[in-house]
Amino acid sequence: MRLVKITSAYPGYLKQFYARRPGGALLSYEEQKKALDQDAFGWADFWSHALTPLGYEVLEITRNAGPLQEAWARENGVEEGMAPAGIVLEQVKRFRPDILWYDDTDEALLRGLRDTVPSLRLVLGWVGSAIPARGAWRYMDLILSCAPESVAVMEGAGHAAAHLHHGFDPRVPGRLADRGKTLDVSFIGQIVRSGGVHRHREEFLEKVAQGTSLEIFSPSAGFTWRDDVTSAVKSLVYRSAHALRTAGIPASWISAIPLAGGALRWQACPVSPVNRRLKRFLRPPAFGLDMFQVIRDSRMTLNIHADSSPRFASNMRLFETTGVGTCLVTDWRENLHELFAPDSEVVTYRSAEECMEKVVWLLENPREREEIAMAGMRRTLREHTFEQRAAELDRIIRRALEKRIGRGGAAP
Repeated sequence: MRLVKITSAYPGYLKQFYARRPGGALLSYEEQKKALDQDAFGWADFWSHALTPLGYEVLEITRNAGPLQEAWARENGVEEGMAPAGIVLEQVKRFRPDILWYDDTDEALLRGLRDTVPSLRLVLGWVGSAIPARGAWRYMDLILSCAPESVAVMEGAGHAAAHLHHGFDPRVPGRLADRGKTLDVSFIGQIVRSGGVHRHREEFLEKVAQGTSLEIFSPSAGFTWRDDVTSAVKSLVYRSAHALRTAGIPASWISAIPLAGGALRWQACPVSPVNRRLKRFLRPPAFGLDMFQVIRDSRMTLNIHADSSPRFASNMRLFETTGVGTCLVTDWRENLHELFAPDSEVVTYRSAEECMEKVVWLLENPREREEIAMAGMRRTLREHTFEQRAAELDRIIRRALEKRIGRGGAAP
């Protein structure tokens, strides 16, 4: 079967990737794709590498990697100046896939693909634990998620959904330097303050950072005092506009005041993009192989699920950390024992206080810490690789196709 996977990479990562490779944007499509895959950001080529032995031919498209996509267009006779969405459409049409795996937010592009690619028999989607409001969901035949909470939500909304865990690619450790453990405790990830996505994570990190030698690698490190000033001004405008509205001033009058009218439409009061009390613990973000190297260099790596995953262990860090042989300290979840043996393959905690106690104990007991790390690595390499996940994905795809045929629908 022919499967095309469409996704977008984090813009900050792409900017960093090309900035580190002067002239890289002028390389051929194959050379750029190989370099991006080698850097192991996100899923990279993990799925195509694992699905190919199962009889799949896979095309992976990173929609917002501008230089990469432009190189493909140049090399394939696409008219100059074609919009990015048009290049994607052309790639997919020429590939003639049976399966589309759409991990993106562009609803118009998805509609265009369904309308103009007659070979498509099945459209898959993907969502993590935080579910964005997307009109694109209704154009997907089956939505996959690593988070059982999200599967339940999608099914409750009337969508077909299935659970599929993240995995680990065993090729990654061979790309890392083995230079010893230089960091006591690392945390790698976003700390989004708006929308309640990481409210618990922020509060937790603030407590743990005060009692441990924690280092936080996050995009939040890039925010400056200018961002604080901007958010403070926006907060003042928001509160002022709503105070006027509460006082009975008509919205039409408030809208005539510069900035105030727009503030009435904001969903919440703006907040500072970074917690000031965390600033001294913040380090520049680590992406791709840099992220894996930080984990490898750490005596232990802390994992905190997003607020949208209150019950089940589901995120990528579970397998990334154990996969490279570092001790994982993770929040307890009711299904964690199905993935790892708590406190022998990974270390679990139920509170910030318990987390700090265990971190201190692990630092004082390096032999036991390394035994846990090695046990976790063995479990991941035995049961949680993309090879195992690809076999599960193949079963999910074949069941979905059988259902469509049973309903008499050979194509979307």
